[in-house]
Amino acid sequence: MISYFKNKNQSASITLLIFILLLISPALLLAKNNPDKSKSMKYCLPDFTVLAENLTPVTVNIQTTKVIKPRVRQYNSPYGNDPRQQDPFDDFFKHFFGDQPRERKERGGGSGFIIDKNGFIITNNHVVSGADEIIVKTHDNKEYEAEIIGTDKKTDIALIKLKKFDSDLPHAILGDSDKLQVGEWVLAIGNPFGLQETVTAGIVSAKERAIGAGPYDDFIQTDASINPGNSGGPLFDLNGKVVGVNAMIFSPSGGNVGIGFAIPINLAKKIVQQLKSGGKVVRGWLGVTVQTVTKELADHFNLEEGKGALIAGVEKGSPADEYGILPGDVIIKFDGVELDKMSDLPVMVADVPVGAMVNITVIRDNKIKVISTKVGQLKDEVSEIYEENEKGNIGIVVREITPEFSSTYGLTEKNGVIITHVEADSAAAESGIMKGDIIKEINRKPVNSISDYNEAMKNNTGNILFLVKRGRSTLWVVVKIDKK
Repeated sequence: MISYFKNKNQSASITLLIFILLLISPALLLAKNNPDKSKSMKYCLPDFTVLAENLTPVTVNIQTTKVIKPRVRQYNSPYGNDPRQQDPFDDFFKHFFGDQPRERKERGGGSGFIIDKNGFIITNNHVVSGADEIIVKTHDNKEYEAEIIGTDKKTDIALIKLKKFDSDLPHAILGDSDKLQVGEWVLAIGNPFGLQETVTAGIVSAKERAIGAGPYDDFIQTDASINPGNSGGPLFDLNGKVVGVNAMIFSPSGGNVGIGFAIPINLAKKIVQQLKSGGKVVRGWLGVTVQTVTKELADHFNLEEGKGALIAGVEKGSPADEYGILPGDVIIKFDGVELDKMSDLPVMVADVPVGAMVNITVIRDNKIKVISTKVGQLKDEVSEIYEENEKGNIGIVVREITPEFSSTYGLTEKNGVIITHVEADSAAAESGIMKGDIIKEINRKPVNSISDYNEAMKNNTGNILFLVKRGRSTLWVVVKIDKK
């Protein structure tokens, strides 16, 4: 028996030894082939030296000059322009204001990148907007004059062109920003704080980032260092192709904190193509105000999920108005493409040629309806500001809009109810109701007077659905009522 257990223990020991050797043998083999572990780890990271050497020449430093003309003080002499008459106030005004008001020059700068052999350069609109003189400095320290071909304020893209240049200018290769993945390495080149040809590296932190910059928010977020002066410079992938145009940073200090934003190059390419051909961007237009379908709004409109774009307002005379799109419709498909989120719609509409017919699928009163609509042309927007003057159970003060009130405060509305005060920390304030909002509907019922408002607000113990007009826009707001 003793001999049996001894042999059994030996057998078990041998088995255990073989198992351990199987576990550690790959590590031993790796150690043999890579004796310096830290050295092998080093080559897991990309080597940016070749990229920096090849890509720096396509990036340029842009220097701008704006001539600021002061306001001229108008003084009409009772003596007119007769040189024989001496105005007794001449010496007074010369003493305090001088003979002529002086102009001053405001200088600015940023970055850009050459995109073809014809000397076209992409940069940001805010870098060159209003510039009277543009000087482009290239990698070899040569300076060239440039002119603005076209700008687009909505996407912050500008296209400029060198007036005279060498025929062998290097230029960038534009990539495909749709193929970028979060976590992918990227390289930014620019002139932060005027330091020419600065190279920084990082990763794609996020895609499709909306930051409130406008209706076409769709930024690439990166932690590659971007600072003032990087604006308009290129963001490259590891294949050396431009995937973004560095545009702005988020920073409480004004310097890099690891949050930078770039305009996707696929969006920039569409803009540049129009700027090249016509000097301006022409966009499709429906004439609707849309908003995100929140959980609260989905409940009110009996929607199963919060996808699509909720129509808050339809502009009179617009294509949407002409073809029967109504406030309260929820667009779930545009020209056959499903809408995952509200912000997709403005971009889709903008890309449609003016005059084209599209099919829009909406949910209206729990039914799916397809509406064929012609797309119009987007015009420049004009903003309007509203001024102010019985506190309801949600914390607001309202006033009926009369023709006199409308005329005094420059309102386009001739009747209705306007909010003149919103209590801090009230249900209305927490829900986003603002002073100056004009109440158009309450719980899907029109509000044209104080009596309509009072009737609609009677015995409201649950959440209230408001349709309000704010400036030129309209939006739906759910105000939550405390049921206690």
